[in-house]
Amino acid sequence: MSASRFFVPIVALAVLAGCGSGSGGDGTSSPSVSTPAYAAALQTQIPEVMKQNAIPGAIVLIKSGDQGDWSAVYGTQEIGQEIPMSMDDHFRIGSNTKTMTVTVILQLVQEGKLSLDDPISKFRPDVPNGRKITIAQLAEMRSGLYSYTSSKAFNRTLDDDPQKVWTPDELLAIAFKKPPLFPPGSQYDYSNTNLVLLGTVIEELTGMTASEAFQQRIFEPLGLTQTSLPEADDAAIPDPHPQGYQFGTNVEDIDSYAVPPAQLPDALDGTLLPINNTDANPSWAWTAGGAISSADELATYVEAMVGGGLTDAEITKQRLDSIQPIAPGSPVGYGLGLVEFAKNLYGHDGQIPGFSSFMAYDPVADNTIIIGLNLSASPVNGENAAVVIGKVVISELYGADAVPGGDPAGAGSASPSGG
Repeated sequence: MSASRFFVPIVALAVLAGCGSGSGGDGTSSPSVSTPAYAAALQTQIPEVMKQNAIPGAIVLIKSGDQGDWSAVYGTQEIGQEIPMSMDDHFRIGSNTKTMTVTVILQLVQEGKLSLDDPISKFRPDVPNGRKITIAQLAEMRSGLYSYTSSKAFNRTLDDDPQKVWTPDELLAIAFKKPPLFPPGSQYDYSNTNLVLLGTVIEELTGMTASEAFQQRIFEPLGLTQTSLPEADDAAIPDPHPQGYQFGTNVEDIDSYAVPPAQLPDALDGTLLPINNTDANPSWAWTAGGAISSADELATYVEAMVGGGLTDAEITKQRLDSIQPIAPGSPVGYGLGLVEFAKNLYGHDGQIPGFSSFMAYDPVADNTIIIGLNLSASPVNGENAAVVIGKVVISELYGADAVPGGDPAGAGSASPSGG
């Protein structure tokens, strides 16, 4: 799906703050805590990758049971200003929201209120092919339903009216005008329609809004006070937060987030600026990508999601076992709202106009990786910008052979064009 990409200038990037384990984000490290060996390489590599991909600011948090913890902030919150990023910054987490939606669905399965084999027609008789599409196939991106975010008319509306408050029924109506792309279960295709449908199921079965269900079932039990799924009319991001940028408009980005080759040099040297999407209303992403969080809280969440803190052992195992390659021979797998980026490294990535993010947890090595950026996608190749940095981190922690190719989730974001 394409997200709002805009033309706005990029400044030269420099490391404004880097922190070792125990540091406060001001560019200093606690003298009592040694910096992990992997951090030495990342402190050089991350600023260079940011420069190569016109990334204004980055937040990186790594927790490793045997290699040590480390966190760092780089760059600026706002292009043209020297406002350091902070570990306390809030950012839109895009399609990482999908994992939360599926987590609540799995809780409802655990409670006997739902079966993964239930057809979606049980809840939404209007879904094309709905009697053949199961709840599991929606969560696994194997429904065959057209993604509303692929619609040019939809993307044009995002560009022309960024403050529009969308309802789930409006989004689904766009999707349902198109015939299914393939028989349910026959292949993988990243579709935001799937997760909006699951959001409506959550509301029907819980009797509350999806925002309330997330709050009661995920955020409160984990003690997350800086994480939320805003209601549809709330386009604000809590302070502190960076400004969020993206190259190109939504319509321009339907096929690719990459800047046209003739314009790429200007994007990389700051002559061509990305568009500021900070205040655009994310209601169109809803349970497919509308949540907000911070680095520390996203780490707490992904560890609980993968490690079993939100569902029982049987359901958690079923979730991990559901992962299948996104394409024949692919090292990257997708299951019940969950990506396997490398062996035992589970999580998701997120992309929404202005922001990109990456979260992953390895329960075997006890490694957690969190990345939050104020740029949606690399202007070089259109890849989720946080994934670009995520690959650098994976290489340092696991070796170059473990790095996944391409954009792991396939479309990568909850923005109109991806995951």
